[in-house]
Amino acid sequence: MPSSDSAIQPLSHSAHSFPVLVTGGTGFLGRHIVGRLLAQGRPVTVLARRVADDLVARGARFIAASLDDAGALRDACAGVHTVFHVAAKVGVWGRYDDFYRANVIGTRTLLASAREHGVRCFVHTSTPSVVYNGLDLAGADESLPLTTRCPSAYPLTKAIAEREVLAANSPGLRTVALRPHLIWGNDDPHLIPRVLAQARGGRLRIVGDGRNRVDMVHVENATDAHLLAETNIGQCAGRAYFITNNEPVVLWEWINNLLVSLGERPVGKRISLRAASAIGACCEAAWRVLPLRGEPPMTRFVASELAKDHWFNATASYRDIGYSPRVSMAGGTAALIESLKAK
Repeated sequence: MPSSDSAIQPLSHSAHSFPVLVTGGTGFLGRHIVGRLLAQGRPVTVLARRVADDLVARGARFIAASLDDAGALRDACAGVHTVFHVAAKVGVWGRYDDFYRANVIGTRTLLASAREHGVRCFVHTSTPSVVYNGLDLAGADESLPLTTRCPSAYPLTKAIAEREVLAANSPGLRTVALRPHLIWGNDDPHLIPRVLAQARGGRLRIVGDGRNRVDMVHVENATDAHLLAETNIGQCAGRAYFITNNEPVVLWEWINNLLVSLGERPVGKRISLRAASAIGACCEAAWRVLPLRGEPPMTRFVASELAKDHWFNATASYRDIGYSPRVSMAGGTAALIESLKAK
């Protein structure tokens, strides 16, 4: 069960001095992981495309590179005990080859580099969409097979990467894959701003019957899970775990409550899943043949994600990782609303 929101402060479990590499350490989750590690006094190397001066000021060492820079990945693993592999190409649209190069080849190269330099622990940030099957996922657990058929390159390539990470588990290099679902929280630069922009522009529609339930995970809880996976790698190595707040919400109720709390109009217009999927297919076709920039306003994958149940059985993460969400949905949402009102 979720515990008290009074524990939003960093975990107090004992820190050690083993050097750490965090890929994608300037992203939303990665930045929180880096911040927590630095607060513990850990030597931290960050591999990211751009240097973050504030993290440098706090003591982080930076390697400015992307996941397709094999030399940089090898250099980044030198002298490291643990790799937190958070970086990925994320999105619902784009060329499969681009996703494959970052998410599969990049992960494969990083694993090889970790083995070459004697890295002992590899914590991989995966995603629940690796088990996408086009159906409602209600209380699903880790026994679901990895997807091989999905209308989006992101889940397909992340599934391949996760499989290779877990296959690499050995006594010398212990690996684990975490699947945090819909990471959110204060200063979220992706999920919440996108929802607000779509709603304010009158472009948001309830897809389906509006009663679908989804799991989300607060960024502080997702950070906890990653650090606990390192601490308890002996119990969780070689497996994948769903990481959630363990409080499924009715998606459209949560979105509308957030909007109303911010003085915005709730979403009332609806579209059926069938119609949204058809529009998504047309948009995908147009984006393939025309020189259109950005992501399509709708895709088949997004339509499914907005209309279907996506909540998971996270029992295994409690048992093996020692994970338990410290920031509840209610407490985290209240803090998010206050931070947004203050902007």
